Amino acid sequence: MHTSKQIFALVDCNSFYASCERVFRPDLAKTPIVVLSNNDGCVIARSYDAKPFVKMGAPYFQIKDTLRREGIVAFSSNYALYGQISERVMTIIEGMVSSSEVYSIDEIFCDLSGRMEDLTVIGRSIRDRVLRCTGIPVGVGIAHTKTLAKLANHTAKRLQAQTGGVVDICDPHKRDWVLRNTAVGEVWGVGRKLNAHLQAMGIQSAMDLAKADKVMIGRKFSVVLERTARELAGVSCMELDEPNPPKQEICCSRMFGKRMSEIGSIKEAVATYTARAAEKLRAQGSVCKKMRVSIRTGMFSPDEAKYANGVMIVLPYATNDTLLMTNAATQAVDHVFRPGYRYSKAEVMLLDLRQPGEFSDDLFALTQPETSNRLMGVMDSINSRWGRGTLRTATVPAEPEWGMRRDFMSQSYTTRIDQLWTAKAN
Repeated sequence: MHTSKQIFALVDCNSFYASCERVFRPDLAKTPIVVLSNNDGCVIARSYDAKPFVKMGAPYFQIKDTLRREGIVAFSSNYALYGQISERVMTIIEGMVSSSEVYSIDEIFCDLSGRMEDLTVIGRSIRDRVLRCTGIPVGVGIAHTKTLAKLANHTAKRLQAQTGGVVDICDPHKRDWVLRNTAVGEVWGVGRKLNAHLQAMGIQSAMDLAKADKVMIGRKFSVVLERTARELAGVSCMELDEPNPPKQEICCSRMFGKRMSEIGSIKEAVATYTARAAEKLRAQGSVCKKMRVSIRTGMFSPDEAKYANGVMIVLPYATNDTLLMTNAATQAVDHVFRPGYRYSKAEVMLLDLRQPGEFSDDLFALTQPETSNRLMGVMDSINSRWGRGTLRTATVPAEPEWGMRRDFMSQSYTTRIDQLWTAKAN
């Protein structure tokens, strides 16, 4: 029988981006994979078998020969695919526990308090169901605090062969073994600089931090590290978080796939970013009254002339209407564009965000028409079902020349009907 203490489980997807690519490419099950950042710039994710050969953050142009030599396959980041699979994974897990907190795209904390079953068995059932239903392997760490659950999860991955991907350290003896055998630099929230300071003080393992004077840790470093030390000692200081409140600002900013000099192309980019920002605005049920549109050249090349400018827009009424916002944003480009420069980036920022009804305009002020609400609802419904961009404004091109460079992009298996996964008979 379990104690009345709270019990947390952290479920973390293994090498998530790489695992998503493997779901639809079973032929790469034993092939090392790396995923690249926007414009195929640098490595942002690696499969476990690619880690010995490639460092995180390594620029692609520097490691091309290494990838070829070691047989490592590179993919451009396919965030739409990763987001869809993440949603499926989290939905499955949320249906198996009483309460949970999605911590990131590939991590979720679960509350297992009061469960009478064997905790390891619960962890394995979560792991098995996620793998069976989505193809994504996960690790499960179980403990009395969130920090210890994170540490147990790290151990489950580090000792995959021995643990089967599930580690329960609610037992004090198991907890102490993990603490003694984990470097302090592996503890949640202990970065490289903090690790160096702790090492200099003789705090080398997670156990050392758990046994350290908590008040001294708080005074010398921060209350956050003091809380971490208390959690390592088994004192729960962090509960499952409530859903995040709506954002107060929304920004959509991208580097172009190539330098641009024509105002028409820049307006297309700004229209595209505005549409994406408006989608995010509607997703959290908000409206905005102000926007800021800015463009700039590359700022680091000594051979290029440099220029950056932006303009603030006050909309006629609080809105989340893509059509109105796009029209205002593209007109703003006329005020900031200067010929003779090679532009590398545009940014659209939505400001003064509120929930509908929170703006206290006068009785005769304009408000968003109901027809706009219905139109945006239809647009979001179609794009949610058939993939982003299925229904869009005419100013947003399907395949822009200025789009991000994604030479190794996988198909949109889950969001585009023309790119569904196909199976060929032998």
